Amino acid sequence: MEFDRNAFEQARRSRDARFDGRFFIGVSTTGIYCRPVCPAPSPKESNVRYFLSAAGAAEAGFRPCLRCRPEASPGTPAWLGTSTTVSRALRLIGESALDGGGVDQLADRLGIGSRHLRRLFLDHLGAAPVAVAQTRRVHFAKRLIDETRLPFTEGAMASGYGSLRRFNSAFLKMYGRTPTELRRMNAVSTAGEPGRYSLRLRFRPPFDWNGLLAFLAPRAIPGVESVSAESYRRTISVEGKSGSIDVRPAPKGDALELRVRFPEARALAGIAERVRRLFDLGADPNEIDGRLGALAAAQPGRRVPGSWDGFELAVRAILGQQVTVRGATTLAGRIVRAYGTSVEAETGLTHLFPEPGKLAAGDFKDIGLTGARAASIRSLAQAVDHGTLSFHGVVDTTAFLSTFRGLPGIGEWTAQYVAMRALGDPDAFPSSDLGLLRAAGARSAQELERRAEAWRPWRAYAAMHLWQMEKKEAE
Repeated sequence: MEFDRNAFEQARRSRDARFDGRFFIGVSTTGIYCRPVCPAPSPKESNVRYFLSAAGAAEAGFRPCLRCRPEASPGTPAWLGTSTTVSRALRLIGESALDGGGVDQLADRLGIGSRHLRRLFLDHLGAAPVAVAQTRRVHFAKRLIDETRLPFTEGAMASGYGSLRRFNSAFLKMYGRTPTELRRMNAVSTAGEPGRYSLRLRFRPPFDWNGLLAFLAPRAIPGVESVSAESYRRTISVEGKSGSIDVRPAPKGDALELRVRFPEARALAGIAERVRRLFDLGADPNEIDGRLGALAAAQPGRRVPGSWDGFELAVRAILGQQVTVRGATTLAGRIVRAYGTSVEAETGLTHLFPEPGKLAAGDFKDIGLTGARAASIRSLAQAVDHGTLSFHGVVDTTAFLSTFRGLPGIGEWTAQYVAMRALGDPDAFPSSDLGLLRAAGARSAQELERRAEAWRPWRAYAAMHLWQMEKKEAE
């Protein structure tokens, strides 16, 4: 977003929650930086500095406020800046792109020079890529201290620190306190069970939780996913180990409660990031709904459901070609029972979704698929298994979709649906979808695309509203 001091000042004085995470406030007299919603008495304007990211405030020498907890903010929406490159880089950093390599390697993946990448980050976030990654890491670690009783050694590993010494050093540098001192200040008292964790994931209100569940419920893959009136649950696999997640509204505040059952705490940061994308928690509904206008007025805060795994979502999309949602869900359940891995999970969750290698060799004779659809799934699975196609770390959606469309049976509808939910493209739009055409009263995909120009760059959100309208009309 553009740096607008007058707007920031008004938001600060009114504690406007719409700006939470979009900028941070450094107070020169205390050396502390806060969220716009901080309940502490407002400082004088002459003592205030504004920053476009928490990392920028930290780089300027400010410490996080222990009252409003900047680490608990909804986060800086990646798409608020004008640079698509910054948005893609932030997503890669969230996927630990800097853990296995430096800024040069990240820049190479983005197709630009490292100096240019640093300059873009300074322009849009006020901090270099490494500083952004470091701030995100220590903020996640702070949340583990505040919200769990995880031992510090495990917390250090879960946050991406190679040693307890580096973990302690990071906290002394940023907070001026040790992890032990910070834990004594929080209210968590239960020890919890080994392998079970609970985290709060913040979002910007409004948030159409019921609309999300209404979309996910009929598409839940039997044995893998379960949707009730209160929660979404599913099995997960990370680096060869299995577990499950349970997501539901938190009792207080604008947040979801993520309950994780997994044998290794070090996977928590990655799991939390994937769940944030699954529920589109980085969205700014005020900006999106403002663009969609009357289309979003009836149900503000609608999100675009993401996916836990892009390959799984793509298989589900192929199964949904020219069949009902219920029919596709039935077929997905048959594939899971035939090729998935059985696991001991929560009630009703019995399998992990099949790995690409298993489906690459599947014959699907007893599943009920047409020959063409079976061939499409095999080709997709083979491409992913051989590394020809990857849903992880996508930096160029256009290039990815070009390769994806080259697979047999992959048309524009499937490509756009996958772009919406697996790649998180906010402007993806499956204009040939019959439900969208009916809801919009359009006679052709071309006509609908012309109308949808007014909704750019949020056409994926427009699609969610149109699908809901079509569902209500059908009822």
